[in-house]
This record gives sequence, structure tokens and C-alpha cells, in this order.
Amino acid sequence: MSALGKVVRSGVGRRRVQSLVMVLTTFAAVTSSVLSLGLLAVVQAPFDHAFSARNGAHLAVQFDGSKATAAQAAATAHAAGVTEAAGPYPIAAALDTTVGTDCPKKDFAGHDNGPITVTTRPDLGSTSGMDQLVLTQGRWPTSQGEIALPWQHYATVCFGDSVVFSSLPGKPSFKVVGFGGSVTNSATAFATADGFARLTAAGATSDEQMLYRFAKAGTAADIATDKQAVAAAAPAGSVEGGQSYLTAEQQATGNAKAYVPFLIGFGILGLFMSVLIISIVVSGAVSSGIRRIGILKSLGFTPSQVARAYTAQAMIPATLGLVLGTVFGNLLAVPILDGATKQLGAASATIPLWVSAVVPLGTLLIVGVAALMPALRAGRMPTVRALVVGRAPRAGGGQTAQRLASRLPLPRAVSLGLAQPFARPARAVLVGAAVLFGVVSVTFAVGLETGFNKYLDASTSGFNVGSEFVIPTADVGVPWGLYGPNDPRNPHLDAAKVAAALAKTPGTKTAFGWGDSGATMVAAPPGGEPARVFTVTGDFSWTNLELLSGRWYSAPGEAVVGDKLASAVGIHVGDNVTVVQQNKQLSLKVVGINFDTNVGDYTVMTDAATFTAAGLTPHIDQFNVELASNVNGTDWSTSAATALTPLNASVQPNSGGGKNIIVITMGALVATLTLLMIVIAALGVLSTVVQDTRERVHDLGIFKALGMTPKQTIAMVLTSVSLTGLIAGLIAVPLGVAVEKATLTPMGNAIGRHLPPSVSHVYTAGLLIPLLASGIVIALLGALLPASWAARTRTATALRTE
Repeated sequence: MSALGKVVRSGVGRRRVQSLVMVLTTFAAVTSSVLSLGLLAVVQAPFDHAFSARNGAHLAVQFDGSKATAAQAAATAHAAGVTEAAGPYPIAAALDTTVGTDCPKKDFAGHDNGPITVTTRPDLGSTSGMDQLVLTQGRWPTSQGEIALPWQHYATVCFGDSVVFSSLPGKPSFKVVGFGGSVTNSATAFATADGFARLTAAGATSDEQMLYRFAKAGTAADIATDKQAVAAAAPAGSVEGGQSYLTAEQQATGNAKAYVPFLIGFGILGLFMSVLIISIVVSGAVSSGIRRIGILKSLGFTPSQVARAYTAQAMIPATLGLVLGTVFGNLLAVPILDGATKQLGAASATIPLWVSAVVPLGTLLIVGVAALMPALRAGRMPTVRALVVGRAPRAGGGQTAQRLASRLPLPRAVSLGLAQPFARPARAVLVGAAVLFGVVSVTFAVGLETGFNKYLDASTSGFNVGSEFVIPTADVGVPWGLYGPNDPRNPHLDAAKVAAALAKTPGTKTAFGWGDSGATMVAAPPGGEPARVFTVTGDFSWTNLELLSGRWYSAPGEAVVGDKLASAVGIHVGDNVTVVQQNKQLSLKVVGINFDTNVGDYTVMTDAATFTAAGLTPHIDQFNVELASNVNGTDWSTSAATALTPLNASVQPNSGGGKNIIVITMGALVATLTLLMIVIAALGVLSTVVQDTRERVHDLGIFKALGMTPKQTIAMVLTSVSLTGLIAGLIAVPLGVAVEKATLTPMGNAIGRHLPPSVSHVYTAGLLIPLLASGIVIALLGALLPASWAARTRTATALRTE
């Protein structure tokens, strides 16, 4: 091994704690950065590639066929901002379907298949023009009895069998000959022109669809403006809805992209911490090793070799952290990305190699520059000066602070500690910076964790709240959602009789019934989950369902729409939406936007009486019962069974519902990264205080000779960082709050939700006060070991150190 290599190895070995700190800081920075950039690349690139390759439409608009002719729809191609248009294409939305009885899999035969939107185009397999369709299995239909659907909208094991349009008279049947679709989900079924004519002849309503690309379509606001321009060019009231490519993008990438904002936050904090810690360590190594530098130079080491030696002492542990962080980031990506790219056909759910190369190399360059600057100072240091200065600390500095502190009514050890930061202000700034980044991380993480918990509470309330549930007896032991709402095997409750029976049962405080009506909304996003219309009876105000705007429905014909559906379609309070059940349409006025019902992404809620008055059938599948506070659930269930059994209804205990695994995973990841950042901050303080204590060891010997006890020594060292920790904490908490606010909203946007105040406003006085004190805690944790070392140092040993 060369002489330079021996110096580097010796330096790394002497500074094991500092080396560990550098490994951890670079590990945290690279893990977060690899994961965030990798998630963006993996989930975004397939959609972007598919959208570009297929010339996807920015906006698909559906026109009411009774209010706009095909020619009038086609004329909107000249609306302001339109650069390319296609259509009009005939389209029939929200047609209920079932899997044909010819499916050999009896568990699927006759099963409800949900609503689909059917269209036809002159050349379904065209490889030119806008919104090119792509097959994933089979072929495109060539006759009037054939159809193709995306694989998500049919039982894949029944491929080659039939799909039945169960809501149309005569129940026309089509053979499924292909799986395929549009990158933007412009429709969920494709037939020939003759096949589409079969549907309209059977009673399906035919509307017109136009596809557009715009000069400016990068944001939701741009798309809203573009949609308004199209509507202005069409007959008044003819636009039923518009599907944005951003909605399709969110459906494909939302869950994975929700991780990105907070990972970017931790990545930036980790990078700053890496630069800070490495600067501290290398500067400390230079300051404490001035005499060693002089010896190296006297032995023939050139300034370049000295600089390289001190840089390498930082780069070796930093490189180890980079490697570990890259590996760990890739491992974490596997469960997060599992299934996230299946819809767009990505080859694998792993982070691209370029991300695993660019992030660590970029981080290595940054930390290398941070280490090189103090190392160059060591290389330029004159040999004679280095040999003369040795390890003796410089005198002076902080005298005024010492005099002022001595006048305070405090023990002398405490006043000495309070004045210490003023003797070495640059070092106090470094301690404060380490604590500041630690407290910012803690504040940021506490806000996120609290927000995650509030989100879980809000998203698992609503229809999941109740002491006991009452469901059809035939549903007991049957998996939830096995049969669709229109499936003849799906039983429903007699709402009026069950409500009356519950009201007469002693111990019932309140109850409400609800169910999936089997209706859906016209012009709802075709991709992802179908829009579901829930009919409700009774008072549900006790369930803590949250409104984001407007009010709850109170009159016939009114409805409340879920936030995610409202955002995807552009629905506002005061708008009208059309729902359809078994090919019967009903217009509802939107009076409110609610956050979540815990029963799906795209939801509409209305009173069961509204459906009854319109001649539609409200389905009530469950009653949520709240018991009086002094009532035993088992006793109540036994009592209620007498009245409910003749009604084919049974009591089921509330199991608490499922948890959102995405949110739980985020919480675990945030907790892990936060703990790591706290440890790094404390170790950064430790490194600085160790260096300071070693430089002041002679002073410690004098204090001990004058009678300072070990406990007083510990108090002095701990007090020397307390004031710095307090100030850093006071500055860091508002910064951490700001980082959390800037992160939580983009996370909600990634999953297509606006967060309610209960989730977004989490910092209370009870939370902020402990956070303000966390700076002192981190500083004390970092200084505790050096304080103990100072207390154990023998007086004679300290006095001999010069």
C-alpha cells in the first residue's frame, strides 16, 4: 500500500463515528432520491411513451345526441386552441352488462360485468391518426356480433365468450374477440358500425364523441379552459362531459406518484445534511490535525497529496453510503411499484439503471466538492506554521459573553456552557445547522404522519361507521362485492321494514341504510372504477362524512358527488349530472362535494326517495346501527334477531374495515427516514462537540484542578449546545411546517383528491410546543457522549495535553 493510502486508511480508522455519520447521511439522501426519481421515471415514462406513440387525445368530449348533430359536433374542431381533432364518433355510455352464460367458468357465467361505454370507428386497428387503439389479445371485431374491450372490463378467463347488454330490451349479446383499448380510456368497448347499430336498435342512446389535441394542455386549468372553448363552439347545453388525458394519467400512475413529493423532501434534506456533515467532519479533521499535516508535509507530501488524503477520508464512507442507498432504494421500489405499470404494459416495475447511476454519481460529485474545499485549505497550509501551531487552541473570543454569563444567577458550570458558543461562533453555527435540519425533518415527518392518520380516519369513516351492521341473510359469509348491484343473485333489504324493526329494538340510538343502486353516471371517466350511485335512507350525520364544499342533499332531485369524481369530470356545486339505471336516466342537481365514503373512487350519493319518485329502484344493502352507550352489542344483536330474521336480515359486527395499505406504507417509510435523519443530526452534533471538547481538553484540566466535578463537567458541555439547539428549533419548526404544507397538497393531487381541513390542518398547539423543544433534545442527544468523555478525563491527562 502506498504512503498516501496508509494515511487515508489511518484517518478513516481514527474517525469511526464521523465515518458512520457520513455513511448514514449519504445513505438517507441517495435512498430518498433514487426512490423518488425512480418512481417518476417508472410510472410516468410508460404513459408518456404510450400517449406519444398512439397520438393520444388531450380531451374526449361527449355531446348529447338530442342537442347536437354530428355536423355541429364536427364544427367544434375549429374551436379556439384546437390543433388537431378527430370524430365525431357515435358513442353509447353507461350500458349495464353481464358475462354471458356461455362462459365455462360457472363462477363468472351470468355475473354482473358493470357498465361500459361503447363506440365505433371507421378503422379500429388504424396505426395513424389520433387516439390509436392497441390490442393486447385477440383481434378487432369484424362483424355485428363481435366486440373488443380492455381486459380490465371483462372476466379474462371468459375470453372468447359473450358479453350481454342486460339493461337493453332483448339483451343483445356480443362475442368478445379482443382485449384492447385507448391510452386515455376514451371508451371501454369497441364494435363495428353494424354492431353499434344493433345496440341503438335495442334502445341504447347514441351520442357523439369528439377527440381533441390543444396548443396548451399541460395542466388541469389548461384543459378546463380548452373544454370551455369547445362548449362555446357547440349548441348550448349539448356538452355532457369531457374526459381529460390527465385523468387517465392519474388512474395509471397516481398511487406510485403519491410517494414522490415527500421522498423529494427527504432527499433534499438528506443532501443538505450530507454536505453539512462532510464539511464539518473534514474541517474538523483539518483543524484537529494541523500538526499531523505539518508532519506529512515535512515527510515530503505535496499540497495535492494532502488535499487528496483528506478528501479521500470523507469520500470512502460517503461512497459506501451511496452504494447502500442505491441498493436500498431499488429494493424499496419493488413493493411500491408492484402492479403500478401493468395497465400500460411496462416491461418491469424496477428502477431504470440510469437512475441508479445518475443519482449516486451526482451526489458523489456534490459531497466531493464539499469535502475538497476544507481539504484544499489543508494542502495550502505552510509546513512551518502547521508544526508550530500544533494542537493548542487559539486564545481569545467570547470574553464579553463570559462576563455577561457570569452575572446570571446560575451555577458557574452552566454559565460557562452558555458562553461557549460565542467563543467559537462558526462552530456554533455548524451545530445549529445540524440541529436545524434535524428539527425540520422531525416537524415535516410529524405533520405527514399526523396527516396520514387523519386521512385514514377520514377515508375509513362514512359508510364504514357503526356499532353493528345489518345485511341480507343471504350475504352472511359471502365476500363483499362478489355479485354486482344488478346481479339477480345479489339480495337487497326491505328498507322500510328493516328501519321500523331497528327503531323498535331497545338500545338502538340511530341507524341509516345505504346501497349501490346499480346506476352509474353519464360522462363519468370510462377508465378505472365505474362511477357508482349510492341511495341512502335515514340520518347519517353521525358518521363524520366530510363535505369539501356545498351542503348535504335535503330535497328530491339533489345529490352529493365525491371529490375524486368531481375533480376528474370538472363537476361543481350547482351543476347537473345524469345518472342511468337499467337504461333509465335521471338528472340530479349537485349541491355538495364530499371527501370520501370509503366505498369507491367515483361516487354519487342521493336520497333513496329521489330514485323512488323518478320510477327507479333504490337498492339498500346495509344498515349501519349506532347503539346507545350503555348497550351491550351481543345482547342487542340477540334482541334484534327476533325482528330481523323474518325480514331475511342478519346482524353482523363491525370489523373496523380495511386499512389503506398505500398510506400505511408511506407512514412506515416516513418514520424510517425521520429516525435516520434524527440520528444523523444528533451524530453531526456529536462530531462537532467531540472536536470542540478535544481542543479544549487543557481548559477542562484547569477546571477540574480548580474543583469542577464530573457532573458539573457534563452540565457545562450539555449547556454549551442547549442555547444553539433552542434557537435552531425555533427557526426550524416554521420551516418544517412550510415543507409539510408544500408536500401534502401535491400528494393529494397525485391521487386526484382535495384534502379536507381535518387532514391538511394538523399542527395544533399541543403538537407545536414539543416540536419547538425538539431542537434542544437533538442537541443534548448529540452532546451526551462527548460530555461523558469529558467528565471521565483525568485531570493530569488533560493538563499534560498541549
